[in-house]
This record gives sequence, C-alpha cells and structure tokens, in this order.
Amino acid sequence: MEFTAKQVADMIGGRVEGNENAAISSFAKIEEGKPGAISFLSNPKYTHYIYDTESSVVLINEDVELEKPVAATLIRVKNAYKSVAKLLQLYESMKPRKTGIDPHAFISEKAKIGENVYIGAFACIGDGAVIGDNTQIYPNTVIGDGVTIGEKCTLFPNITVYQGCKIGNNVTIHAGSVIGADGFGFAPNAEGYDKIPQIGIVIIEDDVEIGANTCIDRSTMGQTIIHKGVKLDNLIQVAHNCEIGESTVMSAQVGMAGSTKIGAWCMVGGQAGFAGHIHVKDKTFIGAQCGVIGDTKGDGEQLIGSPAVNPKMFFKARALDAKLPDMYRQIAALQRELDALKEEIKK
Repeated sequence: MEFTAKQVADMIGGRVEGNENAAISSFAKIEEGKPGAISFLSNPKYTHYIYDTESSVVLINEDVELEKPVAATLIRVKNAYKSVAKLLQLYESMKPRKTGIDPHAFISEKAKIGENVYIGAFACIGDGAVIGDNTQIYPNTVIGDGVTIGEKCTLFPNITVYQGCKIGNNVTIHAGSVIGADGFGFAPNAEGYDKIPQIGIVIIEDDVEIGANTCIDRSTMGQTIIHKGVKLDNLIQVAHNCEIGESTVMSAQVGMAGSTKIGAWCMVGGQAGFAGHIHVKDKTFIGAQCGVIGDTKGDGEQLIGSPAVNPKMFFKARALDAKLPDMYRQIAALQRELDALKEEIKK
C-alpha cells in the first residue's frame, strides 16, 4: 500500500516541506532510513540523523529548527511522536483481519460464538463460553467454561483464560498470558499448608492491553479487576483480589501482592513491587525497581527506591552513601581516642 507525502499530511493535519508527491510504502527508524519509508524525529538526540537519512519522508515537530538542508521531504506536525503513533494505528487497522473457524479447533456445543469471529487451530472453547463479534482467538488458546469475551478482542496464541472470567470489548492479550489461575492462598498447619480455594474471578474491562506471559490471578472471593484502558507490559504478576485503576500503565516485571489497589492514571516502572493490602492513589508515578510498602498520597506523587521514598529524599540518602567509608574510619578513630582517654582517667 502506497501513499504520497501530501496524503499522509492530510491524515494527520501536517504541513509538507519538499516534494508533496514523495511516495511512502513503509516505516523505518530515522537512523535506518531507506527510500520509500517514512521516519520520525521527536528526540533531539537523534537530530543529526535527519541530515543523512535515506527515508523519503520524515515527520518532525513544527518548532524544530534545522541547521542545514535535508534531502528528505518533511511533514511538520505539532507532535511527531503522537503523529507516528496515529499513522501506525491506521496502518494496523488496514491489515485484513482473520475470520473463520479452523477445523482443528474445539468448540463446545454449549458455547456461543458471535459473527466474524476467528478461532485458530487447536484452540479450545469451553461449555457456556461467549465470544463476541469480530473477536480473534489464535491457535492453542484455551477459553474455559463460562468465560465471557466481548467484541473486537484479540487473544494471541497459547493464552489460557480460566473458568468464569469476564473480558470486555477491544481487549488485546498477548501470547502466553494466563488469566484467572488460582491466587497464592495457603494456610499453614502443623504438617505443611492447606490450600485455600480461590473461588472468585478476573474481570478485564474495555480497551485493556496485556503483554506476553503476564499472569492475573483470580480472587479468593469476589473479583480481581483490571479497569478500562489499562496497559500492562510483559511478565507482570497481578495477585488475587488486586485492582488496577483506569488508564494506569505498567512496565515489564512488575509484581503486585494480594489485595493491592492501584489508582487511575498511575505510571509504574519496570520491576517495581507492591506489598499486599495497600492503596496506591490516583496519578502516582512509581520508578523502576521501586518497592512500595505502604499507602501513597497520589495527586502526582513521585516515588523511587526501595522502600519507596520521594526522589529528593532518595538522592540525599544516596549522596550520604558515598561518605559512609570515611565516616566509618572517623568514628573508629574517635572510638580509639575515647578508649585511650578512659584508660588515662583510670590511671
């Protein structure tokens, strides 16, 4: 599929500088540009690439001033990063969607399948499951008994959705994820541990995206809830009875202990960990590898380190770390002097 620079500019409300008829048929990073590709420049660190890139067209912010002429046609926009995201969404939407049921799929006679649904080879749809219109279920995915999946969802290969869980509309779940496995509930006894049955479910609301190999455990009772618009990266653990608020985003390898409540519009860095039974308020920003062990204040609060503290306190403490060896030697010297004085007093 090919477009001109003018057509692309019209799609995103941009202004062309250069050849309006420059043809575009692919995307490329600006440092790996090639003829026929469109690239973008949003990070000033990459500005030097624009003078040598072989891409035919480059998206660039309106306020960027270049030091010398460039060979590529430019499309100036308010925000190049947002504009390329919009173009990639348009490109993705133009791809043909899979439809039809593979003859090697198993679908229970008690399941209800909507219109224009794709179910791949060796997928399994259990008793009483409901699959909404235009949903795609890729090979080897297992949909348990009584699961409800809404419209326009995409479940990639090797996903397991346990019995009774509910998934909304326009949800994407990437390969290898497990939705609704038992929460980690065991009661110690004299001989070991008694398993606590996990009889709740997982609810995933509309417009959620879940990365590969992420696990969301069913609740002990009630629901584990992922609210509308949440975006989870790969390899995230959401324990039983947790709740993640609307439009919160989490990077890879985040771990949440049981009954943690994360508010709306939070941002969580990679490998952050949350203690159980705490409440992280709306619009909290959690740094990478942060250890959150208590309730937060919200309203734009920023936390880093483990245990989590505000950045000012964190960097003050780190500055002191470098002085600890000298402080230790000074204290040791003072202790020796004190011991010597004590000996003199005794005499």
